[in-house]
Amino acid sequence: MEMSDLPRLRRDEPMARHVSWRAGGAARTFFHPVGLDELCAFLRDLPAGEPVLFVGLGSNLLVRDGGFPGTVIHTHHALIGITDEAPLRFTAMAGVPTPHLARHVAKHGGAGAEWMAGVPGTIGGALAMNAGCYGGETWRHVASVQTVDRSGVLRSRAPSDFDIGYRHCVPATPRDEWFVSGTFEFKPGVEAEAMAGMKQLLSRRVATQPLNQPNAGSVFRNPPGDHAARLIESCGLKGHAIGGAQVSPKHANFIVNLGTATALDIESLVDHVQAEVLAKTGIELIREVRIVGDAAVGKQG
Repeated sequence: MEMSDLPRLRRDEPMARHVSWRAGGAARTFFHPVGLDELCAFLRDLPAGEPVLFVGLGSNLLVRDGGFPGTVIHTHHALIGITDEAPLRFTAMAGVPTPHLARHVAKHGGAGAEWMAGVPGTIGGALAMNAGCYGGETWRHVASVQTVDRSGVLRSRAPSDFDIGYRHCVPATPRDEWFVSGTFEFKPGVEAEAMAGMKQLLSRRVATQPLNQPNAGSVFRNPPGDHAARLIESCGLKGHAIGGAQVSPKHANFIVNLGTATALDIESLVDHVQAEVLAKTGIELIREVRIVGDAAVGKQG
């Protein structure tokens, strides 16, 4: 397979199109595979040292203004599909939006996936960061996952193969692998009740989060026994802006793009919030969002 023959392979792709913050630089190489077989073949042909970044909906990601000096593999609308393995057991590909799995589980008699309707990302991203909200957490439901490595080799992995914690998932043994699917198990439920629960959860999101502005969800993890939003607000940072980036007046743990934000604006505001909270409360907030790539020429970051 010649990479030049792939119609879904692009150079210098603006990542602002593919991250929910709608800001940031370009990927040197951007590939949208047609499916798992093509992805495996593509990975086999990549140079061994090529930086690789898997991106779904880009809802937890910022690419610095200088861009990502490697290959982005875009899984949304690429690694798709949900398979019913058994009653209350489902395999979802990495590019499936998590709310799609939540609705699928409910329609097939399952309960416990309702919280997934509030996660604005894909299954691959949810697995990679152990995404959660409203008391739910991704890896509580995982029976197994499928990964792919740089050689295009697929493997089945168990939860015991990973170090899993709050908004945290890394291989127990260091290795270059990426999630391509997850198999999930849920408890029995009633469709109408699950759908009603999702509707209530989504109404709560609309009421409390700035969903009408580009954002990446919660910027910081909640410290033990506290909430990042409360700490940020207690430091008088609600509404604080740097350039086109602002701490949301609606929810202090969200940073929104007012329309003109650069990645540097956003990262500078993230750093400022982190420093202010540490200085005033003694608590070091840990970033939940991932920041990658190079600073723009002439900038520090």
